[in-house]
Amino acid sequence: MTTQAIRLALVCFVFCTNVPAQWIHTNGPFGGIINCVAVSGTNLFAAGSIGNYNIQGGVYLSTNSGASWARVNTGLTDSSVHVLAVSGTNLFAGTDHGVFLTTNSGATWTLVNNGLTNTYVFAFAVSGTSIYAGTGGGGVFLSTNSGTSWTPVGIGLTSWAVHALAVSGTNLYAGTNGDGVFFSTNSGASWTKVTNAFGGIYNGDVSALAIGGTNVFAGTQGGVYRSINNGASWTPVKAGSTTLDAHAFAVNGTNLFAGTYDGGVFLTTNGGDNWTSVNAGLTSSDVLALAVNGTNLVAGTYGQGVFLSTNSGANWTQVNSGIYTHVQALAVSGTNLFAGTGGGGVFLTTNSGDNWTPINTGLRTDANVEALTVSGTNLFAGTRNGGVNRSTNNGASWTYVSTGLPQSPEVLSFAVSSTNLFAGDSYYGVFLTTNDGATWTPVNTGLTNTYVNALAVSGTSIYAGTGGGGVFLSTNNGGTWTAVNSGLTKTGVYALAVSGTNLFAGTGGGGVFLSTNSGTSWTPVNTGLPDQYEQTVDALAVSGTNLFAGDDYYGVFLTTNNGANWAPVNTGLTDIPTDTHRFLSLAVSGTNLFAGTSDDGVWRRPLSELLSVPLASSESPTEFSLGQNFPNPFNPSTIIQYTLPHRAHVTLTVYNTLGQQIATLVNSDIDAGYHELQFNATSLASGVYFYRMQAGGYVQTRSLCLIR
Repeated sequence: MTTQAIRLALVCFVFCTNVPAQWIHTNGPFGGIINCVAVSGTNLFAAGSIGNYNIQGGVYLSTNSGASWARVNTGLTDSSVHVLAVSGTNLFAGTDHGVFLTTNSGATWTLVNNGLTNTYVFAFAVSGTSIYAGTGGGGVFLSTNSGTSWTPVGIGLTSWAVHALAVSGTNLYAGTNGDGVFFSTNSGASWTKVTNAFGGIYNGDVSALAIGGTNVFAGTQGGVYRSINNGASWTPVKAGSTTLDAHAFAVNGTNLFAGTYDGGVFLTTNGGDNWTSVNAGLTSSDVLALAVNGTNLVAGTYGQGVFLSTNSGANWTQVNSGIYTHVQALAVSGTNLFAGTGGGGVFLTTNSGDNWTPINTGLRTDANVEALTVSGTNLFAGTRNGGVNRSTNNGASWTYVSTGLPQSPEVLSFAVSSTNLFAGDSYYGVFLTTNDGATWTPVNTGLTNTYVNALAVSGTSIYAGTGGGGVFLSTNNGGTWTAVNSGLTKTGVYALAVSGTNLFAGTGGGGVFLSTNSGTSWTPVNTGLPDQYEQTVDALAVSGTNLFAGDDYYGVFLTTNNGANWAPVNTGLTDIPTDTHRFLSLAVSGTNLFAGTSDDGVWRRPLSELLSVPLASSESPTEFSLGQNFPNPFNPSTIIQYTLPHRAHVTLTVYNTLGQQIATLVNSDIDAGYHELQFNATSLASGVYFYRMQAGGYVQTRSLCLIR
């Protein structure tokens, strides 16, 4: 530690109260659904969906060939990134809200939409100083000034949904959604449809285009097509008997790479006459994006993140450290913690998240695992795209056990009752197995809503939480079901938990409800939870007499008195409140609470810290107060709490040691109650600062300490 840092730490010891305890980001799981990749010099960029809920993580940057990645999203107000393009030192990102530009490798982004009348951007093509943008309903736009302004160039286009572009000189090709390929010889000023002889094209949906020498290639769900005459005629090309369902192309000299669905990467060196599978080390068969720079080839995959080849695809290495994936299920067995991910299958940690290992032998390579449970020595995984799978050896290998389930099951939940295992499907209701998954039987009599999000067991009672029908109860192993919804004013139930004789339901838009009589009646128990009409609780977890709730937007909350009051326990979690990641799963393992998120992997916090957190009283506060921030010292964010006995105009400001005001955190009328906010000091230097609250005649000042 430097002398300056030691002095600062001593100053903080004098001025500040040091409050330990916070969430720690575990080392994974890493992966995710990567829609697009780009190479700029020594920088690699990756972006796209991170999970099944269309939640995105924005753009990631690696400066060391993928060894590590970091989010670079400052100014990127829409993290739904569909496409990336490099033009000189400029990097463009196409999103649901238009085009963003960075000139400093993602350190900051600027929205550049002037003239872009349709902002759903799915494709780019760069030619010199010209950049073309293909949109989801507005055709093609052209910018000749780095995105400062855009002009529509769509005369002759009969389909305005453009999902692929390729350019060579003044020749420009556009692949559309449903209407094949269009060709322009004048930089987009006018267009001609060139797929009249494209008889084999699958519904005319073109997802990728590439130009290799005098050849033009179109990737569709029905295979790859080649034209040697600017699109006048097309010929399907195959790898032997394999039809190439291509999502992406990359060209490097005479090498053309095709990223396919269910086939990995293929290479042709002779204009598509022959193709070779180049997948050694590529454990994902679903390749959504490709980028090439010299002999380096980068692949973005469905669920397993980014892979890098340094020898033109001969061998691949997974390079995901720092790209956190979507974790929608957690399960505990002894010291083992399992995580079910969106598209990446199942991961295992035996050391509380310090390391995660994918354990997918026997699972689909793109397994979207929505539910996990342990029954005896068996581990079960429920998926959206692969039914139920069972492991008898802690995930070392898996067996498909879905006999009796519908043809395309989407298993969202499990519950274990003695030797009975129940599975909740998103469409077909509840299924029961009494023989460890060897066979399943539907048990839906009386279940009038068959979208089953959650299941719970209490003695001989089985509860099913549904997507719009509320809660159902069965007391005969699913033989019959009865709706038990009196007082349950929100009937979209995402989570259920049993604590003693109490039953809790986490709902969409209504927070948490409690039943003390087996569901006969329900009461909302939301004191201390955020006062939001659209408050959604996706996860619940019980530890002794304590209950934790994972909120869609506001993080994790704790009650120690059956929901009479709640307290936020979010210290250390990033971006709270958040609209980019949700808290989808909670699990208690040993002495820790774990939280699975929609785009940020798994977080961990010791229970000993959480259970010492004071709860907000169910009574209104009787006096004004300003609490000491925590943690303190901090880097870069800290929590400040305050109370109001009645509605008042509150100002909460931050000053430096010179008395200069540097931030205003609150300046508005606030209702009575217990309040909490997060102060982010990313832009400030290390040092001691002061925060001052004024409400009516009440004034209080406290110190806080930032240590970098």
